[in-house]
Amino acid sequence: MASIGWVLLLFIAELSALATSGAHGDGNFTLRCQPDQAASLLQLKKSFSFFHYPSALESWQDGTDCCLWEGVGCSNSSGHVTALELSGHGLYSQGINPAIFNLTSLQLLDLSMNYFGEYSLLQFRFERLPLLTHLNLSHLGFQGQIPTGIGGLTNLISLDLSANYDLGDVSTYDIITGDRNNVLYLQDPNFKILVANLNNLRELYLDGVDMSSSGEWCHALAKSLPRLQVLSLSYCKLVGPICPSLSNLHSLTVINLEGNFGIPTALAPFPEFFMDFLNLSVLRLAATNLQGWFPRRTFQSKTLRVLDLSWNQDLSGPLPNFSNTSSLETMMLDGASFSFGKPGSFTNFKYLQTLSLDVNISSVEPQSSLGIHRSLRHLGLTQTDSTSNLGLILSGIGDVQNLQSLELSDWRFSLTSFSSLVKLKSLRRLSITRCTFTRSTLSTFGNLVGLRSLEVSDCDFNGPIPSAIGNLTNLKSLNIDNCDFLGPIPSSIGKLMNLRSLEIFGVYNDIGPMPSAVGNLSNLESLKIFASNFSGQIPYAVGLLKKLTSLDIRMSGFSGSIPNSISNLTLLIVLDLSLNDLNGELPASVFTIPTLQRLDIRSSKISGSIQDINATSSHLVSVDLSRNNLMGNIPKSFFQLTSLAYLDICWNNLMGSVDLSSFWRLQNLVHLGLSNSNLSVTDIYGEGNNSLCTYLPRVTRLELASCNLTGFPCSLAPLNQMSYLDLSCNRISGAIPKWIWSTWNSSLRYLNLSHNMFSIMQVPSYVLPFYKLGVLDISSNQLQGQIPMPSPSAFFLDYSNNNFSSLPPNFTLYLGFQFKISKNNISGHIPNSICDSRTSVLDLSFNSFSGWIPPCLIQEGSMSVLSLRENQFEGVLPNIIKDRCVLQILDLNNNKIEGQLPKTLTKCLQLEFLDIGNNHMVGTFPSWLGVLSGLRVLVLRSNRFYGSMGGDLHSDEKSGEYFFSLQILDVASNNFFGNLSPEWFDGLKSMMNELNTTGDILGDNNSSDSGMEAEASYQDTVTIYYKSIYRTFDKVLSTLTVIDLSNNSFGGTIPGSLGRLTSLHVLNMSGNAFTGDIPQVFGRMTQLESLDLSQNQLSGDIPEALTNLTFLGILNLSNNQLVGRIPQSGQFATFQNSSFEGNLGLCGPPLPNPCGISPAPPSTAHADDSSHVDVVLFLSSGFGFGVGFAAAILMRWGRIGKWFLKSARALRT
Repeated sequence: MASIGWVLLLFIAELSALATSGAHGDGNFTLRCQPDQAASLLQLKKSFSFFHYPSALESWQDGTDCCLWEGVGCSNSSGHVTALELSGHGLYSQGINPAIFNLTSLQLLDLSMNYFGEYSLLQFRFERLPLLTHLNLSHLGFQGQIPTGIGGLTNLISLDLSANYDLGDVSTYDIITGDRNNVLYLQDPNFKILVANLNNLRELYLDGVDMSSSGEWCHALAKSLPRLQVLSLSYCKLVGPICPSLSNLHSLTVINLEGNFGIPTALAPFPEFFMDFLNLSVLRLAATNLQGWFPRRTFQSKTLRVLDLSWNQDLSGPLPNFSNTSSLETMMLDGASFSFGKPGSFTNFKYLQTLSLDVNISSVEPQSSLGIHRSLRHLGLTQTDSTSNLGLILSGIGDVQNLQSLELSDWRFSLTSFSSLVKLKSLRRLSITRCTFTRSTLSTFGNLVGLRSLEVSDCDFNGPIPSAIGNLTNLKSLNIDNCDFLGPIPSSIGKLMNLRSLEIFGVYNDIGPMPSAVGNLSNLESLKIFASNFSGQIPYAVGLLKKLTSLDIRMSGFSGSIPNSISNLTLLIVLDLSLNDLNGELPASVFTIPTLQRLDIRSSKISGSIQDINATSSHLVSVDLSRNNLMGNIPKSFFQLTSLAYLDICWNNLMGSVDLSSFWRLQNLVHLGLSNSNLSVTDIYGEGNNSLCTYLPRVTRLELASCNLTGFPCSLAPLNQMSYLDLSCNRISGAIPKWIWSTWNSSLRYLNLSHNMFSIMQVPSYVLPFYKLGVLDISSNQLQGQIPMPSPSAFFLDYSNNNFSSLPPNFTLYLGFQFKISKNNISGHIPNSICDSRTSVLDLSFNSFSGWIPPCLIQEGSMSVLSLRENQFEGVLPNIIKDRCVLQILDLNNNKIEGQLPKTLTKCLQLEFLDIGNNHMVGTFPSWLGVLSGLRVLVLRSNRFYGSMGGDLHSDEKSGEYFFSLQILDVASNNFFGNLSPEWFDGLKSMMNELNTTGDILGDNNSSDSGMEAEASYQDTVTIYYKSIYRTFDKVLSTLTVIDLSNNSFGGTIPGSLGRLTSLHVLNMSGNAFTGDIPQVFGRMTQLESLDLSQNQLSGDIPEALTNLTFLGILNLSNNQLVGRIPQSGQFATFQNSSFEGNLGLCGPPLPNPCGISPAPPSTAHADDSSHVDVVLFLSSGFGFGVGFAAAILMRWGRIGKWFLKSARALRT
């Protein structure tokens, strides 16, 4: 069955008609509904939220006959409810209310096309409904294992558990983990056990249910369901073959196995025995890996109405002369390898209405045979042969007078093509996908004046949208998706007076402002613009679209204020202006729109306060104002919006306090977000499970991060379906309640308790039985003891910044995609079994692990992040790394690793961050790393590297294509020597260009606002000598650029090419033997904030050009041989003596010696002091200049200085 996301289902429900009252009564009622039956139905109604149909189930009133209620059918003889049909009513519920299982006389139960949450069916007792003959639970959002109880319903005639199989509904988390807990599946019991007793079944729909564990599905069908007439198992991940025993099901009329890509190709010839089913009318086998020669007699069937063999590229054969008795109405052959016979192949298709094929032949064109199909209504043509001429083909079908819908894919349009289209007088719908237009052909669009619907997707326009589009005055629907047209939307679009729906998605070229002529579309009901590159304001004329019910303009670059004219849209149901650059205040008039149900203006720049609204007349169901600049208090009227199900005001600048009990009247509330909005949230009933505690019975998602909470809210304890809870960044202390692990073990997907003061975890065991947990973050607390881990493993686990002391045995069995335990007190060795996990991000930093690093962690190259810094690892790194290395961050700083850096790291083409500082590694400078175009951080500090750096340039280095993206280079405190090559710095392009100023995080290019995707980002730590102290950056900003060459033995002059690094923020060349002048070109490094050239042998004047460095906050030129007057302008007026001391030839402020007076020769005692300082600095150079400079100051402090000098001399000898 077709897959539909739940939001779409609710929208469809809004537009569909409700079922008639008493739909399944047995005739004239002689007995009123039984009281217990009515009570159960009323309890069921109470569990529903009516998002898009506030008037749904209005007839369900206490004191009236429930047998007359909408969707209810009763038995005449007993008054018991026998049928309940609530399909497509726009109902929202947290699972199936248990009251429904009190209706034990039910024979028909249909709850399909609603949304009952992402819950498991296992908790529901279907065995209490033994009389059921028809059960339809399709498209309700259920997840997990299908329960055994359904297999015990032996009277079932029809069973439909179809899931929402739609890639658009599958989250990033589901795709990465392959977690089938997020869909319905059959494992235990498997398919064989489920159907074993369903011998009466006539119809079976399990579309989208994961049956990958049911390899014998085919034999089970043949054995257990002899009366089966309808079989629909599309997209079920079937893994076994289509077996011959299926031929026993002689009654089959419908077979749908579409989208089962896992059917083995070696065992997948076309099952010809299907054609022995005398009543077969529908056969759908698209994308099932069928191969081999296709039997002709299939096309000559007298009963087959629908045949879909598309996207089986290895299925081949000629299309025969079809029987004149063929009953085919739909034939889909695109993506297969059929060939046409002689012209007239389709002559005898008297009933064919829908045809889809590839045009991949040049010797015999199909147009002559297609042209006689007067019954054809829908035609799809995909070009797979570049020699095919679309114009000729279309001219050949010009006689198809009834053709209403045409889909064209992968064609290049010409003037002939369009002139042929114009001849199709009955054409009402045209869909064009992956096609190319020339500028001359675009204008001919305006000749298709009969069109009612035009869809253009993934096309190359090579020009603007033609103004001739205004000629299509009969258009009712216009959809432009992911096309690269140039320039603005023409104002002629305002001539499309009959347009009902306008959609523009994914247009990334500059479009310019939306034309005000859009206000002329007086019949427009839906305007949707998403991810497109508009500019300017939302036009005031939008307020003229009086019939508009949905205004959805998301992430499309609009700026300015929200026009007040929107309040004129009195039929508006959905208003979504999110993810734009809107500013100004939120118009109070928006809340006066009487029909408005969903308001979404998140992630903009809206300011001001939220105005009070008339809650009694409001129908608001969903309000999202998160990530704006809103101020003031939450209006009291918000607490009276009784229909409200979704409220999110996170990330604003609100004020005041709010108690959770204020929300208790919002009995339909499912999502409540108050995080990071400067609110103080209180809980007047205190901590624990208090019997007086009010709570919101339907809440499944609660966001209370940074809300100044001091206790765990008692209102959470009664909630048994919590899926998302964020209490991070509060002041909650004490124990994490033990009821969390049992109450929410089947529903919880996200739990964030980080950055609190929890000290105890009350856990039943150190293996937590969670079925669906994706994120567990308890970092930055005061937790101790052994780390508890969920089973099955979660996607994201963060236990960092606690006092944990051990890991559970076999902890590698429970590792998720990310595992972070940094900054704890954990010791021991890492087992090799860690490489058997699916972990992509492993952070064990700042612990006490020891021993060798398991070679497989680096050899396999399967991890994207490996951070082991600040431990006691030893040994050497493996020399071999596999070709498919995906490593992005490797941080081994401050361990005891020896040996050389493996050159096979060049296979890690995605490497961005490499920090091996503070180890015992040896070797020359790894210039071969320069080929890694994405490398942004390279730290080699405090090792035993030696030799020159860039002395002999390789060919790639000479071309300037090395270290192209490098932003942080730290080679301080090694044994490098020699002169620096001027050409070497020419490759550092990222330090020459203007960097973005948004403060992006390295390795965080794909992070999103919230949820699991946000947790998937990772930021590493780097420590650099910055502004005179060692600073640790937990988030390495993409704007930070650093070069630290200090405490080596580099000599010669400082290369002037350094001055071209105009984006450099920190330059430290101290503690070397550089000579000559300070380069004048340093004055061009206008972003420089810290410059340290101390402890060298530099001479000459201080360049006046350095006064141009207006951001320079730290300057250290001490202990050189500089002379002349110290510049006095710019930042130089802020520097102290320490920046210049030790340069006997310098004069002027801030030094005490004025210019024009020769300095006195140093005394003998002073000379001794100087030599003492030099000794200490030499001795301490291995610790970095920060320590050395401190030692130099101590030398002047009398007795302490003498003690330090004595100790230093002892070390020297």
